[in-house]
Formats: sequence, C-alpha cells, structure tokens
Amino acid sequence: MNQKKRYNANWLMAGFLFSLMLPIAILTYTEKNPLWVAVAGVLLPLGFYNAFASLSRRSGVMVWWGFLFIFFSAFQIVLSYLFGNSVVATDMFLNLTTTNPSEAGELLGNIYPSVIAVCVIYLPLLWFASEQIKRKVVVPDTTRKVLLCSGLLFFAAGLVALFVGCRGEVKRVLRDEVFPVNVSYNMCLAISESRHVSNFEATSEGFSYQAERVAQSDKREVYVLVIGEASRAASWQLYGYERHTNPLLSKRQDITLFRNVITQSNTTHKSVPMILSSVATDEHAELYCRSGLPALFNEAGFTTYFISNQAPQGAMIDNLAHDAQHVIYLEPRGYDGELLEEMKKALAQDNSQRMLFILHHYGSHFSYYHRYPREYAVFQPDDDVAISAKNMELIRNSYDNSVLYTDKVLNDVIDYLATRKDCCSAMYYCADHGEDLFDKRDKRFLHASPTVTYYQLHVASLAWFSEEYRQLFPEKVQAARNNYMAPATTHSVFHTMADMASIVSPYFRPQVSLLSSEFDFGAERYYLNDHNRAVGIDEEIGIDAMQQDLFARAGVPLR
Repeated sequence: MNQKKRYNANWLMAGFLFSLMLPIAILTYTEKNPLWVAVAGVLLPLGFYNAFASLSRRSGVMVWWGFLFIFFSAFQIVLSYLFGNSVVATDMFLNLTTTNPSEAGELLGNIYPSVIAVCVIYLPLLWFASEQIKRKVVVPDTTRKVLLCSGLLFFAAGLVALFVGCRGEVKRVLRDEVFPVNVSYNMCLAISESRHVSNFEATSEGFSYQAERVAQSDKREVYVLVIGEASRAASWQLYGYERHTNPLLSKRQDITLFRNVITQSNTTHKSVPMILSSVATDEHAELYCRSGLPALFNEAGFTTYFISNQAPQGAMIDNLAHDAQHVIYLEPRGYDGELLEEMKKALAQDNSQRMLFILHHYGSHFSYYHRYPREYAVFQPDDDVAISAKNMELIRNSYDNSVLYTDKVLNDVIDYLATRKDCCSAMYYCADHGEDLFDKRDKRFLHASPTVTYYQLHVASLAWFSEEYRQLFPEKVQAARNNYMAPATTHSVFHTMADMASIVSPYFRPQVSLLSSEFDFGAERYYLNDHNRAVGIDEEIGIDAMQQDLFARAGVPLR
C-alpha cells in the first residue's frame, strides 16, 4: 500500500466498516431468516457502525474505540467457519473461560484457515489505526458528515423494517438475530452465569439433601459413575453402527443398554453440572443453590471420590466435584484407562465399606487422535488433520478409534469390579453430549453450537450390576432392563445413581430413575438452550425434518 493510502483516513474508515459488516454478510447468507428480519439485520448495524465511525475526529482512535466490535466480528467469522451457521452464543463465551490451554491449542491448531483469515483482516486494520494515531491523522469533516447522515438514514430504515416487518417479534429479533446486539446480549448472559458460578459457595451454603439409606449390603459397596465425553450413540456398535466400535461390550451379556437417552445440553460446562445435580432441566436457576451427587452420597455415609482426566475448568463442574471427599485430577492428562488405575489404588488404600467413584473421561473430546493409544488405531488412516469436510474420512476414523478405546476402558472397569467378590458393586455410564462429524448434507462438526442436531443429542448410556447386586436388588436390575427404551435425558443420571445406592431424599425423583419401576414414560423431555431456558425436544430447538428422520431411524421417539 502506498503512503497516500496508508495514511488516508477515508481508506481506514472503509476498511473498518468492511471488516465489521463481513460477519453480518456471512450470517445473512447462512441464517436464511425471513426477508424483513434479514433487512433489519443488515441495516441496523450498518447504520450504527457508520454513525459510530463519525464520532472521533482522530483517525484510528475510532477504530480502537470499536475494538469490542472487532473482537465480536473476528469471533463470529471463526464460529461460522467451525459450525457453518449460528451467532456467537453464550456458551461460546463461557467456553473461552472454561477451556484449558491444551484443549484450546488443539482446536485452534485445527481451524487455522479461519484463524489466519481473521488475522489477515483485523490485525492490519489495527496496525494502520495505530499508525494514524501516531501521525495524528484527522478525518475530514465531510467524511464524518457523510458517515453520520448515512448512518442515521440506514438505522432509521432498519427500525422501520424491524417494527413494521417483525411485528410481535421485535424483542426476539433484536435479541437473537441482529448482530452485534445478539452477541452483546449473550456476553452479558455469560458474565451473569460466571458470577453465579463464583458465588456458588455462598448461594448453596447450608443446603442438605436430608439423605437416608433404605437398604444396603453386608458386603463392601462400590458404586461407579463414569461420565463420558462427546460420545454419540450413532457411532457405537451397540446402537447399530456398522463399524465394530464396541467389540468387547457387544459380547457381554451382563450390561443393560439404555437406547433412548438425550443430553440436556450440548456443552460440557453445562451438561456435566446438570448430570451431577438433582435439578431438572427447567429448574436451572436452582443449580447454584444445591450441592451435587458427591454431597448426597456423603450424607448417606459413603466415602466419595471424583477422579478426572479433564483439567479443572473454573466452572460449575469444579464446584460440584469438590463436594467429593477426594478429588483427583490426572496430571499430565493421559488416557482414560489411567482413571481405573487410580480407582484401584483408592480401593486398596481406603478401607471404607461404602464408596462412590465418579470417573470423568476425556473420551472422544477433539482432537480425537490424541484420545487413544496407537494400538487402538484400528480404523485407518487416522492422521491428526485440520477441521475440514475434505478430511471427513480421517476425522471419522480417529473418532471411531476413540470410541473403540472407550469400549476397552469400560470393559476393563466392569471386569475389575466383577473380580471383586468381596464387593456389592454397580456401574453406570453416560456421555455428557454427542458430536457432529460432517454428517449428512449440513456438514456440521463438533458440538456446543446453538443449533443442535440428532448427533449432538443422542448419547450412549449403559449400566452393569455385580452378581451380589443382582441377588440383593433384583427389582432394580429388572426395572433397568424394562427401562431400556425409557425416554430419558441426562437428568436421570443423578436419580439413577441415588436409586442404585438405595438413597432417598426429598430431592430424589424415582420417576426419572432408570432403575425404578416408577419411571414416567409420558413425561416431556427438555433441553437447556443457550439462554438457559428449558425447551421441548422437538422443532422448538431446531429439530427439522432431516433431524427428526435421524431420530426415527435410531428408534428414538422425540415424544
């Protein structure tokens, strides 16, 4: 760029406006909103940005004043590359603060085209702005007048489109469809959520489950909850997948597979706390007022362990995990099989008669290539490649290898518990959410997107009971078998584990326990959307005809 353009305020203004309108152009194309919504979504921010650009006489100052808008725009472009659609969601902001550096590095390393693109677009803009600030370049008065007048005109036209074309939906359209209003709203929600998390100790102080046991074994009791990570049912052989991803578990006759379990959230930082809590999906605010599953077992006289292959996240997971009497994070994080070794050590060193172990897997968390030893790289090629539809085969192979390794880990846990003839034991496994793998025509990938899919919702879930447990609690084992098609969500995990250990409480609900003959097959299932509102598992959360067909093929009725 020559010197004249380099220090020309008009060129900087044009670059500033172009960079801010780019993600809006992308969203207009990908979201496919009704005409009036799309028109308002373009004119309102265009008018605002033009008027905003006219506020400062000093060229460059205004660009740095708008740094938050630049950040939103860059974030949105990366998100559009990753998910194909949807605005930067509340959960995306929370993921920034709860994802550990190694996970972030793995993800960024695999979406480098979008990272490079935003760097090429926005870093030069900021550099030129800084240069013009140093040289005290002034915006011509005529340029400022044009920006202000055009901005007011565009903004007024946008208001007309909003109030005339979107009657009855003005608030929703502004909140959900107009960039960057929607992103700002979502960021405020994320800040509020973070505040609730940080205040958890105070808001839950004094809470008690008033837990009691109504039955127990004369032998030592060991109950194990395994929380899976990003393990979708669609990639499990046990659920009809054509690949042999469960060669060990598929041979077992002593497991009960739950075929109809759906996650409450497609994000780990929300799904796992809901798994560990007694609150229902439509009671999300109560999450910050109650202790979690380890606290319930503590009150019932158990020694509790939370052993995780994921790093502390500074989220609600950590708050509820630390209710356990023993909290162990594997460092450095290796393979999930090491969780069993930690459990073995605890059982050897701790003589407690009643024990709860919560094993939090790394499971099938991206990058999948790093989640299994090389001897489990059965599906080839499985190279660690960039996120792209052209690499779909390699990505799917590595994901399936991670499921294959999960099969081995779960089988090892069962085998070990089965050898402990001195124990009455049981294990329950449930994944926190599923995963998209460039499936079907929409080519979606990963999870945590505001618009969910069948692959993110339908999760793997199963239970195992020792011979001693089956003899002592035959009615629970039979109920589990009868409930194999129970329309459950991950809300059932807490209550199933309580039921497994024969713990009762005013907060225990047998109607959602998969080990109870009282399971309510007629209850509606809910999903916790990005704004923490419980919505029905149907078209209300974007389950279109294609997604409904996928549910139907899997034998999973939505109602």
